[in-house]
Amino acid sequence: MKKRLYIISNRLPVTIEHIDNTYSYRQSSGGLISAISTYLNKNGKDEFSEKIWAGIPGVEEKVWNSIAGDTDDNDFKYMPVFANAKKYEAYYNGFSNSLLWPLFHYFPSYAEYKTSDFEAYMAINKLFADSLSRQLKEGDVVWIHDYHLLPLAGMLRKLIPGLTIGFFLHIPFPAYEIFREIPKLWQREILSGMLGADLIGFHTIEYASYFMSSVEMTMKIKSDGTHLTWQNRKIKVDAFPVSIDFDLFNDASQTESVLAIKQSYLELKGDKKLIFSVDRLDYTKGIPNRLRGFKKFLDQNPDYMGKVIFALIIVPSRDSIKQYADRKKTIDEYIGKLNSTVGTLEWQPIIYQYNHLTFDELIALYTACDLALITPLRDGMNLVAKEFVASRKDEKGVLVLSEMAGAARELTDALLINPNDITEIAEMIKQAIEMEEPEQAMRMQAMQQRIKSYDVVTWATDFFDQLHQIKKLQMEFNVKMIDNFSRASILKHYAEAQKRLLLFDYDGTLVPFSKFPSMASPGDEVVAVLNQLALKPENDVYIISGRDGGTLEKWLGELPLGLVAEHGAKMRVKGTGWKSAAPAENAYWMKSVEDIMAKFVAKCPNSFIEKKEFALAWHYRNADLHQGIIRAKELYEYLIEHTATMPLSILNGNKVIEVRNRGISKGIAAEQLIAKDDYDFILCIGDDQTDEDMFKVLLDNKKAYTIKVGQDASFARYNLASPYLVQSFLQTIIDYPELPVKIIDRG
Repeated sequence: MKKRLYIISNRLPVTIEHIDNTYSYRQSSGGLISAISTYLNKNGKDEFSEKIWAGIPGVEEKVWNSIAGDTDDNDFKYMPVFANAKKYEAYYNGFSNSLLWPLFHYFPSYAEYKTSDFEAYMAINKLFADSLSRQLKEGDVVWIHDYHLLPLAGMLRKLIPGLTIGFFLHIPFPAYEIFREIPKLWQREILSGMLGADLIGFHTIEYASYFMSSVEMTMKIKSDGTHLTWQNRKIKVDAFPVSIDFDLFNDASQTESVLAIKQSYLELKGDKKLIFSVDRLDYTKGIPNRLRGFKKFLDQNPDYMGKVIFALIIVPSRDSIKQYADRKKTIDEYIGKLNSTVGTLEWQPIIYQYNHLTFDELIALYTACDLALITPLRDGMNLVAKEFVASRKDEKGVLVLSEMAGAARELTDALLINPNDITEIAEMIKQAIEMEEPEQAMRMQAMQQRIKSYDVVTWATDFFDQLHQIKKLQMEFNVKMIDNFSRASILKHYAEAQKRLLLFDYDGTLVPFSKFPSMASPGDEVVAVLNQLALKPENDVYIISGRDGGTLEKWLGELPLGLVAEHGAKMRVKGTGWKSAAPAENAYWMKSVEDIMAKFVAKCPNSFIEKKEFALAWHYRNADLHQGIIRAKELYEYLIEHTATMPLSILNGNKVIEVRNRGISKGIAAEQLIAKDDYDFILCIGDDQTDEDMFKVLLDNKKAYTIKVGQDASFARYNLASPYLVQSFLQTIIDYPELPVKIIDRG
């Protein structure tokens, strides 16, 4: 059955003009509308029953209603979201463009931290969520775009859990050191909102990695490659470098209208070299440095005076924000001064236009120029670079591109520059102007092939393919969670069994992890549940833990159950004393290992050493997560090397590095316990990597039910989300009515 697709962006892709007391409508131009329309027309035409685009229309509701019948086109139905003008101003020009935009583009000094702006930002996102929730239903596909709507996926997920949600960020995501400048509450709202999506896309793997780091540090969520687990859902985070319709730009260069405009530009150019730049008015675009680089090129190469023209087009943008207005004034003054001091009556070095270009004018300039100079200080992608390359059917022209643009990761055959290096810009302008045509063609062919192979249709197809895959993975993952059918099956088997073995890990399984191990004593509920299970004569209950024997004895020693300490190094069968499975002498290795761990305690604040009878553990769950992960990796590798000739095992567990005697594991302990009797029901529950040893032992045992606590992949058959659900599950077993015990004549 076909699904409905909702595209969500800040603004609807329509422009409504008021001329002669009447309103007219046209579809807006722009990279996003072009990309999605092209994909839907070429590849996704039959995938969705309806395509609805939701966003702010930019006009009052009564104006929209007056033209509403004319706004739907063949591609989309439009769903307007009407916002209070004052609140929208604080959301858009305030939080979105005076905090997120500068910060995400590495201009922290421009960021404005206003609580009222944040409140407006959340309110407009909630307005989107509420408006959409009145139309959306389970199974719909939602694709949310860009930094204006970072919290929206999380809001929609709460309202309609069964949605398929993709999110794509069209600007950079900054390194954690930049992101952490946002107040903590705001950080969590932004990240938890993004984590409402099933698939989170960025232009480059670098941005995706920065996002993962921020999630780990802020939300304390551990990533697994490109996947995260949040609120019982697997989420994928990946790079999808947005692209263009290659054929559109490549073919447009040969249309009559473009060729006519191009001819006028060629006449203006004459025998001179033409440099071309087009950008929105924005401080991230590096326009002042570009101008300085051009001036330095002229200063260093006076022979080119009168022989080069720089056509600079700036598209108006956000003029109402002070930084933008100030930037325009600076650019205007610089160009005026340069033209008046360097230019002559016959030659002006810079031709400057502050206005929009038509599509035909843009293609004509792309194909008439000798080099495109694109030098943003930071840019999510920069489609202008790709458009220029695609338009050069003649395979001529040179691209000088900032290495800070996302496009630089793909267009490696451009002349890449550091946009802050004025000297390098000047040198690359000279190199580009003087480049021979065979080299131009070689570079252009390589870049065109890259854009052709990953064009806008491939980009959108890739995104939707990955979105479908993560939903499939979620469904497979959810099957492992204990549902009502699985629960009934386990309970029935338990009730029918005559001899049962119950194996439980302690920390993270029966009780949540605590800041310090000594604080994790069992509550009355846990003790009561264990006692009731252990008192049944058909049950043998064992706690198999990494804890030392003394602690287990202190907390659980009065209960009629067995205890296994330090992952199997010591065992106490019910009604007997402790027996050791580990060598009695450990001092020869413990002192040196403890000294090593002590150095890492000094290096990693809030980490600590837990000393056991047969093992040593370095815990970092209280440390800064990022630093803890780095130090844990370093310590693990160091200990592997240090203990290479010793009979020891190094465990890299859940925020702990533990050293213990080789040949000791929960798996071996479980095997010994299973062999003690003819059990016809086995239940094994654990949460850590050490518990996987038990799960492996029981993997093919048809009498065994293994349960992993948490959402990680496991050798266990089932998952339960938390220790609290484990307690509830065990109480259900206790309360379940047992079948009459069958009398079996063994004689």
